[in-house]
Amino acid sequence: MGFYKVLPSSLRYHGQDALTYSSSDQLSIGSVVVVPLQKQEVPGIVVSKDTKPQFATRSIIRVVSPDPLPPALLDLLKWIRNYYPAPLGSINSQFLPSSLVQTPKKEPEPVKSRAKRPHPLPNLTTEQKTVLKTIAGQAKSGSSWLLHGETGSGKTRIYLELAKQTMSEGKSVLVLTPEIGLVPQLAGVFSGALEAPVSVFHSNLAPATRRDTWTGILQNKGPQVVIGPRSALFSPMKNIGLIVVDEAHEPSYKQEQAPHYHALRVAAKLAELHKAKLITGSATPGVGEYYFAIAKNIPILRMEKLAIDSPHPKPDIEVVNLRDRKTFTRHPYLSDALLKALQATLNSNEQALVFLNRRGSARLVLCQNCGWQATCPVCNLPLTYHHDSHLLRCHTCGYKQTTPTRCPSCNSTDILFKSAGTKAIAEALGSMFPKATIRRFDTDNSATEKLEKHYEAIVKGDVDILVGTQMLGKGLDLPNLSLIGVINADSSLQFPDFTAEERTYQLLYQIIGRIGRGHKPGHAVIQTFQPAGPSLQAAIKKDWGAFYEAEIEQRRKFGFPPFYHILRLSVARKTQKTAELAATDLRHKLGADHYKIQIVGPSPAFYEKSRGSFHWQLVIKAKDRAELLKIIASLPASCKYDIDPINLL
Repeated sequence: MGFYKVLPSSLRYHGQDALTYSSSDQLSIGSVVVVPLQKQEVPGIVVSKDTKPQFATRSIIRVVSPDPLPPALLDLLKWIRNYYPAPLGSINSQFLPSSLVQTPKKEPEPVKSRAKRPHPLPNLTTEQKTVLKTIAGQAKSGSSWLLHGETGSGKTRIYLELAKQTMSEGKSVLVLTPEIGLVPQLAGVFSGALEAPVSVFHSNLAPATRRDTWTGILQNKGPQVVIGPRSALFSPMKNIGLIVVDEAHEPSYKQEQAPHYHALRVAAKLAELHKAKLITGSATPGVGEYYFAIAKNIPILRMEKLAIDSPHPKPDIEVVNLRDRKTFTRHPYLSDALLKALQATLNSNEQALVFLNRRGSARLVLCQNCGWQATCPVCNLPLTYHHDSHLLRCHTCGYKQTTPTRCPSCNSTDILFKSAGTKAIAEALGSMFPKATIRRFDTDNSATEKLEKHYEAIVKGDVDILVGTQMLGKGLDLPNLSLIGVINADSSLQFPDFTAEERTYQLLYQIIGRIGRGHKPGHAVIQTFQPAGPSLQAAIKKDWGAFYEAEIEQRRKFGFPPFYHILRLSVARKTQKTAELAATDLRHKLGADHYKIQIVGPSPAFYEKSRGSFHWQLVIKAKDRAELLKIIASLPASCKYDIDPINLL
């Protein structure tokens, strides 16, 4: 009888140490097993052998696979425990699907190479050849590059060529995409171009399929490609030679639940452990990532030309002023220009995409006459309207003021406190264009309505009008798409956060980038309260340099990343008063412990009341991230935290 230390994979396990189990089998370090935990059976990882303890032990139920986890994956687990502190059960759950406890009806087979020959790839452009030559000349173990390529410049072609080179060396390739809805597009491209096996791995797979895919990846002996969202980082791949993070600017690469990891950081560590190349690609790199690349001398590779020789001119971009209500005679949110363009697109049997970036229940506070917006004088961030107290609050520093009944800029009483959602827009379009096939895509979609379920129909042009939020601006290449309509280009500016300008620029740039890719003539109708706004103008002109310089200076001036590390702390109580008192007490305790930090707040959380409790938060800034890790180690169990948050909402 042997004894082993096992890390259980269950959100119900909140300990920080491995548990001891017994087994009559000889087990290797990294073996994946099923163990009893309280009244449940959960998967676990054998991390070490143990001596016979003084207490009675429970037995390991079974071994999931004869192949242990790759050593690099075990090292990654140890690193995450230190870099993104969280309960051990939640960390381990990232590495093992819960469906591993199910016994398969038949033994899963390793993924196999395709029998048919791959499709020929288009010839490389001069710019693509230059990028690949640069990478080849700089390549060494653990190298990384930031591929800053315009929409339609052929970044995927670069990924494919690097993947072919990597697999010819007998190594595997991991490709990350920000949304599950984009997986079918990338999987189709890679499986069509490569002979090696291509697996997709994500949380929307049926439990049995996810279990069998995971086991197949683990047992595969040769080069393979795995494609998926951030969770694919923890698939049990061996001998990785290339990691690609596509659309690397997207906030969905940040995990919102514990452990609060960012996929770019984890991908960089995984590449280091495998001595693999790391490529992060984007047309709109994150401001912090771009600054980091410059500071760390990470090569930035620029691609500015279309990959497809196009006879079409650049997209025609029409800006509609939302303050001019005379141009909205048929619908309050759909301008006459947009409706006219939609009709022309349908008449041409082409596709249109109507974009509305509205998240949650956020309320807009702006003047419909002049475009004035309520902002915090301390943080220079938008204020949020609280209907229960009729106050405007800053959800970063706690500043508050009464809500004006008249615009302080133009004295108008026409102040807007709400906005339309995607469902209302889709319904309005359905009544105006009854013969059109309209599909809405956002986070409210049911399982059968999700983007990945309709991807083939969309590419074929079977959907006439797509209506949705930011997921439609992420990397889609739709050959029949010729019209983009943006309902309110300013909506993301209303969020009280230091990244509002950056997200507005990225969203507008990316959504406009769905057209003008060489397939068809492109036309965009952008509705805005601020036609001359810097984010909008930079996106229209594709002036990344001007936008970056202005934005990085704002971050420097007001003390936000990348110049400071940030930790967001939140407390929840049944009343607003006790929540505020708990946050205030926490601030006093942190101030008395002599950390080298700045404390901002307390203030109400962006979603102040949820699930029957009131939430208040503190924002901690530090030059040294280690100071934030010390704070996390000292926090009471009732305090929640997010280290390196991508926003403060």
